[in-house]
Amino acid sequence: MARYNYVIGDLQGCFEALKLLLKKIQFDPDQDFIWFAGDLVARGENSLGVLRFVKKLVERGSAATVLGNHDLNLLACARNVKKIKAKDQTQDIIDAIDSDELIDWLRRQPLCLFPNDKTILTHAGVPCIWSAEQTAELAKEVEAVIAHDDFAVVDAFLTQMYGATPDLWEDDLQGQDRLRTITNYLTRMRLTNAEGRLEFSFKESLDDPMPKGFLPWFKFDGLTTRTHQIVFGHWAALEGRAINPKIQNVDGGCVWGGKLMAFRLEDQTLFSVENPVFS
Repeated sequence: MARYNYVIGDLQGCFEALKLLLKKIQFDPDQDFIWFAGDLVARGENSLGVLRFVKKLVERGSAATVLGNHDLNLLACARNVKKIKAKDQTQDIIDAIDSDELIDWLRRQPLCLFPNDKTILTHAGVPCIWSAEQTAELAKEVEAVIAHDDFAVVDAFLTQMYGATPDLWEDDLQGQDRLRTITNYLTRMRLTNAEGRLEFSFKESLDDPMPKGFLPWFKFDGLTTRTHQIVFGHWAALEGRAINPKIQNVDGGCVWGGKLMAFRLEDQTLFSVENPVFS
């Protein structure tokens, strides 16, 4: 049993902030455990350093991570399915001497984790229409494809991963439509309507006007919150706020000049540091 369990929000390659945060919480890899909320890489100053560091922590049994949308995007770029965006500082990962090892490790990480029997962690949250058990089972469907031994299967998914349709979950969805929809709920979701339909254009704060009929996914009474606390990242404009006792965001927008956050599960304490790159 770990002494303390911390959920750390979106790193996006902010390695210097991660070092400061680990020092602040006095992280001891021999006693404590970190659950990373995904988006390990992308627009920060050292995505390669972050990826190597987190991989080592996971392999020594001191951490675990879920995949975020930026992590999936890196996989697509590494497989030559997509070109790296100018804003993403991830080319050095693909050029690195240990690139194949890093990418292979990354694609074997989950989309959903249970830090304890009362907490569920995904990158973007859990829609109101899914129970915790269903969320875990659906996540496994995508995980099996991303980690498949046949790269033709992996590439087929990564090629079809991008898109906003279908925007509503149906149990009878099949093939790439099914996989894409699961992925969108777990890694891209911000707004839904009451039936769980996704809306992808809105990225602002809770005070900004939202498309008619849509609200943040956590505004609807959800199946999962009846049994679990949901911890998630992805939405920097939320600034790591506690939505309610059952829903906690951990994305402080570190890569945008905000804070990197660690949420201690044992006592629900939130720790944060400023990103030193911006100071």
